[in-house]
Amino acid sequence: MTGTERVARWTPGDHILWRYTGHGSGGPSVHICRPVTVVRDTDELLAVWMAPGTECVKPVLADGTPVHQEPLDTRYTAPRTVARARWSGTGVLKLARPGQPWSVWLFWQRGWRFKNWYVNLEEPHTRWAGGIDSEDHFLDILVQPDRSWQWLDEDEFDQAQQVGLMDAAKAERVREAGQAAVEVISEWGAPFSEGWERWRPDPAWQVPRLPADWGRTPARLAS
Repeated sequence: MTGTERVARWTPGDHILWRYTGHGSGGPSVHICRPVTVVRDTDELLAVWMAPGTECVKPVLADGTPVHQEPLDTRYTAPRTVARARWSGTGVLKLARPGQPWSVWLFWQRGWRFKNWYVNLEEPHTRWAGGIDSEDHFLDILVQPDRSWQWLDEDEFDQAQQVGLMDAAKAERVREAGQAAVEVISEWGAPFSEGWERWRPDPAWQVPRLPADWGRTPARLAS
């Protein structure tokens, strides 16, 4: 396949991988890998479901310590590796529009009580035969059911710039993307207005397995 060839659309129920390339010192290129089930895949939207208990890959420090336990000053310079772990929370519905530099995640509490939306600022996704790849941009937005919102992880966003993981031009683009997302929130545009908080997964769906070759480098294809 060539870099200009298109990936066929996935069918609801298909299992794919939602991955992010790494940040920080050393470690594999792919540092987050989450097997997910396709909910919808069209020219306008990719929606996927990450079920409770899904085995994922996450970044850890070289000695196995969780990244968030490392002081911020050295969080992105301390040597890293990856580890397998089960998703311990309730499931997450993830929504991504082609070419958009963020995705929107929906979280629930037990009993399907809707908790919040979460806007993850990131590179527009690159599709490949087995899933999608992106790069996280540190800065995020929390959106509450009452439509109020707040920035998240601004300290990590600033630290990433200080240690050279993001130059000033890229940081400005991320801020602009964040402001564009805030405009959508303020206008209560899609996907916030589309009723996804009332969505439920098909009870017949099986939890996807994490494949042995989860970190392989795929041929990049057009979205």
